[in-house]
Amino acid sequence: MASEQELSLFLKGIEKRAFKRTVYAVRDEDAALDIVQDAMIRLAERYGDRPPEELPLVFQRILSNATMDWFRRQKVRNAVVSNLSDIEGSSEDADFDLLESLETLESTEGTESAADAVSRAQTLRVIEEEISALPPRQREAFLLRYWEEFDVSETAQAMGCSEGSVKTHCSRAVHALAKALKSKGIFS
Repeated sequence: MASEQELSLFLKGIEKRAFKRTVYAVRDEDAALDIVQDAMIRLAERYGDRPPEELPLVFQRILSNATMDWFRRQKVRNAVVSNLSDIEGSSEDADFDLLESLETLESTEGTESAADAVSRAQTLRVIEEEISALPPRQREAFLLRYWEEFDVSETAQAMGCSEGSVKTHCSRAVHALAKALKSKGIFS
């Protein structure tokens, strides 16, 4: 029963966070954009009639499923490519610059020195690298709880697991991030 305006506002509010979360998972900006767009279209076409309060959980589930589908397709595609690579000699270029995907300078443009901006960008890059290095389930739980601000119950529902599993994944993620960031001198 969400109106078109409510659905549009929800999608507009979630798009950047959904993109960032998907980039963390697939490590390919173009693929992440496609996945997020497909998830948004699926939500609008199939679940747009849901009450507005249900949209965040439904969308997160759709996005998770779309990401898993992408990985499945990649697995098949990579198997085909590896079989053809003997003939074609193809090579994959896995360059990924996480810093290019950040859009955080918009909020502080013109209000900080160049040195502060560089320092902040470097710190964000390190944090994002450490988040990317987390195991997939820990990263997903961490991002849903602390990035999407879901409670434990909503996170469990979105991930399709128990609340206890969410707590375990989040705890392990937080401890791993704290340890990694302390070792790099970001937090004391």
